[in-house]
Amino acid sequence: MRNSNFALRLQTSLMEEAKELAKAEGVALNQLINVAVAEKLAANRTAAFLDRFTQGHNLQAALALLGRHRTGEPARSGDELPNGWTVEKMEETIANKGRKTRGEPRKRGARRRRAG
Repeated sequence: MRNSNFALRLQTSLMEEAKELAKAEGVALNQLINVAVAEKLAANRTAAFLDRFTQGHNLQAALALLGRHRTGEPARSGDELPNGWTVEKMEETIANKGRKTRGEPRKRGARRRRAG
């Protein structure tokens, strides 16, 4: 694995809190920062994945599928939709997602090549 150096300027209060957390977890401050950056990147990748698979889909059909009765076995506890879920509310939520600015997701199958 190739490492890179980066001078990071943190507010004093953030640095002190990060040092305390690293000490409490028994890891180096560098490791704590690496994990924090990795967690943020993973969260962004997950959001981009979900955005990509919710665009252009029929929300009405999806909710109808979730609301239909099972065949061959009774519904189980927890299968019902949460109170307050409506098609309109879901459409509004999806429409509001588009207001956030994110980088364009890569095309399916496209991979970055490492510089060797």
